[in-house]
Amino acid sequence: MKIPESPPPFEKFFNQKDMTKIISIITNAKVGPEDIKGRYLHWEKLKHLIPPEGLTSEEYWFATKIARQHISKKLSFTDKHGKPFSFCVPDSLYKELHWLDKNAAGSIIMNQPITNPHTRDTYLISSLMEESISSSQLEGASTTRNVAKEMLRQGREPKDHSEKMIFNNYQAMRVIRDYKEEDLTPSLILHLHEVLTKGTLDNPEKAGKFRDESDDIHVVDASKVEILHTPPRANELAMRIQKLCDFANKIHEDPFIHPVIQAIILHFMIGYDHPFVDGNGRTARALFYWAMAKHGYWLMEFVSISSIIKQAPIQYGNAYLHTETDNNDMTYFLVHQTGVIRKGISALHDYLSKKSLEIEEVEKWLENSEAKGQLNHRQLSLLKHALKNPTFIYRIQEHQASHAISYQTARTDLLKMSDDLNLLRKRKYGNSFVFVVPPDLKDKLINGKRKGSTKEAGF
Repeated sequence: MKIPESPPPFEKFFNQKDMTKIISIITNAKVGPEDIKGRYLHWEKLKHLIPPEGLTSEEYWFATKIARQHISKKLSFTDKHGKPFSFCVPDSLYKELHWLDKNAAGSIIMNQPITNPHTRDTYLISSLMEESISSSQLEGASTTRNVAKEMLRQGREPKDHSEKMIFNNYQAMRVIRDYKEEDLTPSLILHLHEVLTKGTLDNPEKAGKFRDESDDIHVVDASKVEILHTPPRANELAMRIQKLCDFANKIHEDPFIHPVIQAIILHFMIGYDHPFVDGNGRTARALFYWAMAKHGYWLMEFVSISSIIKQAPIQYGNAYLHTETDNNDMTYFLVHQTGVIRKGISALHDYLSKKSLEIEEVEKWLENSEAKGQLNHRQLSLLKHALKNPTFIYRIQEHQASHAISYQTARTDLLKMSDDLNLLRKRKYGNSFVFVVPPDLKDKLINGKRKGSTKEAGF
């Protein structure tokens, strides 16, 4: 990643002698905030496109910027030089916001497990784990997803730095749920950072503390050679964070800002201000979730934005850099993040469809088994996993953590599958029991089908 080329300054046009040409560009050029394909482009890309007839690339950029200024709104936030941030809502962004309002908030009626009070916690826990893992991996955690999920389900202590990052992130996501009805305060931001970074910083005393003047903080590229961003001075942080809290709590808000835009701006400003020595990205994304939850976008609890960002991290970084190099126009980051949210929601629907098909497949396996109609959704999900993982070992605590249920409920689930239905084998392990997948589980189910209808079994 490198710093993109800054666009040509406006002064370059106004210093030209031919003012008639400038007036003609402003009044006659049919150029809007976006290109003909509906894209909000930075100069870095627009300069390589064929400009409208009669215009040079620079004149095309000038006309585009004029169109953007007509719909631009200034924010109360400023950069480290005192220049204000601003944003636009072009047509493409309006469409995204409308789609999100329909698909992530309000009373969405769908035949999905996430709307069922008996099954939603299972999917919520899975989503919290996915976001915790992906958000930590974006900042260097190297533990695999399977190992990380095993740690979270077992509730065991993290073994290394990467596991601590993921464990902390998981705890922080749960903290957000507890505070989503509260106003944002500097104290809450510090608490969130402390939870996120406990035991992972070179200097443990920096957890839950703003950086100070002695902390030489820069954002660098992957080679750690080029400085991409230097945040504002540490002595400005108290004022800047308080202003951010006022913005989040809608104190003196004028004009109206769409709640999704507000949440994304919170995300951006924490990344820009970089108030901590480490963990700024995780804190920024956590606050985004807090803001979305506070404004009633309930579906976002089940969506992992970090897993989408992780697929194209350079685009995420460029969204920051395009803003900073184009006169603090935050629209680039808004467009990028609304696209990320849409992809996350679409991925959730694909995931739910896949899981529904998998459960239906398991139920077909049970069609002529004595277990037919006797398994709840948790047990069906476990059986689906067991069929793919012969000799796998299940523990009560893991089943409990995966579904956010009591220990007794988890114990009852597994005992029924072992003692009553003979789908698992119960084994003594230390002072407790474990439940092992029999290597012939699939054969047992097939034989069960044979007792019913040979045709249904596929023979």
